Amino acid sequence: GRPRSLSPDRAGLARRRPAGGDAMPWSTAATDAFPEHNIGVTGAASLEVFAPLLAEAGAEGWWRRGYVSTAFGCPYTGRVDPERAVWVGLRLLELGVDEVCFGDTIGVGVPAGVDELTARAIEAGIPLERIAFHFHDTRGTALANVAAGLRAGVRTFDASTGGTGGFPYAPRAACHLGAAGPLYLPRAEGWGHGGDPPPLLPAPPFFAGVVCPAPPAEVCPDSAAGPCPPPTIRAAPCSATPFTWPPTRSFPMRSGARP
Repeated sequence: GRPRSLSPDRAGLARRRPAGGDAMPWSTAATDAFPEHNIGVTGAASLEVFAPLLAEAGAEGWWRRGYVSTAFGCPYTGRVDPERAVWVGLRLLELGVDEVCFGDTIGVGVPAGVDELTARAIEAGIPLERIAFHFHDTRGTALANVAAGLRAGVRTFDASTGGTGGFPYAPRAACHLGAAGPLYLPRAEGWGHGGDPPPLLPAPPFFAGVVCPAPPAEVCPDSAAGPCPPPTIRAAPCSATPFTWPPTRSFPMRSGARP
C-alpha cells in the first residue's frame, strides 16, 4: 500500500512532502453542497484549486488518486445521479489522477447502484482498472457493495481497521467498512489479494465504543417502521446551486477533508 493523506490545498501538499511517501489523494464531490461543508469550496472550485497541485505532484512522480465523494447520496441534497458522479470522475482524470475512487460517503449505496455506476463510468471512458470504491457501512450494505464491485470487475476498495472513521458533517453516516470482511470475502471466493486478516481481527474490540460506537443495525434498524431514512437528513445552509463550470462561489480552503 501507499502512504496517503488527503490534501485540500497547497499548505497540505507542503506538509505532506517532509512526511515521506509518493502518493496523494484529493477529494471533491458529486454535489456542491458537500464540499462546501467539507473543504469550504464548491465542487467546481475544488477542481480549480486541485489542478495545479495535481500537476505539481505529477511532475514529482507521485501517484495521485481523486475521490468523488457523495457518489451515491449527499446528506444535504439527497440522491445523486450516477451521471453526475461520473462527470466529476472524468474531470479528475483530465487533471491527471491515476485512479478515481467513488465514495459512498453516507452509506446509502446498494449493489444495484454499484453496478450502475461502474457500468456508466466505463461507458463514459473511465478505464475499469482505474476505478476504486470507498464504502461506509451505515446500513450494513458495504460488504455487499464490495461483492457487487468485484463482480463488475473493480479490484480496488477502501477499508479501515475495525471500521474506524466516519463522517462528522453527515448525521447517521456510520463508520467505514472494516478491513476483516473485504479481506475474507475475496479470498473465500478464490481471489488473491496479499492481505493477512488474522492480525487485523483483534482490532475491532479495541476500537468498539471509542471511535464507532453504533453498529449499522443500531444506526438504521430493520423494523416494521419502514425503510431507512433517505439521505436528505440535514438542511443545507449553503447554496443549492448545481455543480457548474466555472464556479459561481468561492470559499477559503480549510484542512481536514474527508471522502
